[in-house]
Amino acid sequence: MKVENLMVTKVQSCRPDTNLAAAAALMWEADCGALPVVEQDNKVVGMITDRDICIAAGTRNRLPSDTLAGDVVNRKVYACGPDDDVKIALATMRKARVRRLPVVNKDGFLEGILSLDDIVMHAKPTALKPEISYEDVVGTYKALCERQVSAATG
Repeated sequence: MKVENLMVTKVQSCRPDTNLAAAAALMWEADCGALPVVEQDNKVVGMITDRDICIAAGTRNRLPSDTLAGDVVNRKVYACGPDDDVKIALATMRKARVRRLPVVNKDGFLEGILSLDDIVMHAKPTALKPEISYEDVVGTYKALCERQVSAATG
């Protein structure tokens, strides 16, 4: 199955000069936990999550309205393309330990977003020879949780 069959195309995004309060408001309105950070031409330069905003607000001794997304965003972009197989996207999620990937065209411009939630809703038991199996999804989710468990106990 291709990413374009599962991705969300109506995506909220923000710019590096968006303050964290405004980014949080965008997430609240869109009921999402992450925003692609894009330049004026809609090229993805990073992702910012609700967790990034919380950690920045709690550690910087500055109001969220005085902190810019560009100051806290991880500029290492893990992404996928609309023509990629979903299993490739799952492998990228596992490697990067992220739950969401911006979907970009070959020039890096935002076309959508793919979340683990989107993939979970289409997974099927392996006995049916699905394009996305429970094992594919659970393996990715386990990889995401490993860091959290080891960090909490380490």
